[in-house]
Amino acid sequence: MKKYEIVKEHKDFDNIINTGKYKKGTFFVIYNKDNNLNFNRFGIAVSKKNGTAVIRNKMKRVTRMILNKYKNMFKNGNDYIIIVKRNAIEAKYIVLEEDILNIIKGD
Repeated sequence: MKKYEIVKEHKDFDNIINTGKYKKGTFFVIYNKDNNLNFNRFGIAVSKKNGTAVIRNKMKRVTRMILNKYKNMFKNGNDYIIIVKRNAIEAKYIVLEEDILNIIKGD
């Protein structure tokens, strides 16, 4: 992901989560909101309840890999916040990938 495609500000996360639409999957919750830009921006959140920093960073890396692979399937001009659920830690990569694809196709 390019630097301009990342949502980093805490206030942006809050704004998207509080005012955007969301879709739930087995392992992820994806919030989205229009950003009035010609490209998408993504933010990934993993709660401290999910595990240690090593586990949380691994989940972010795996999620980022899936997003890079399928980012052209997302509707253009939106901000997306992907929240990783606790049960995603034990799941295999292919199952996580399928879950995100199911959420995207429902959008």
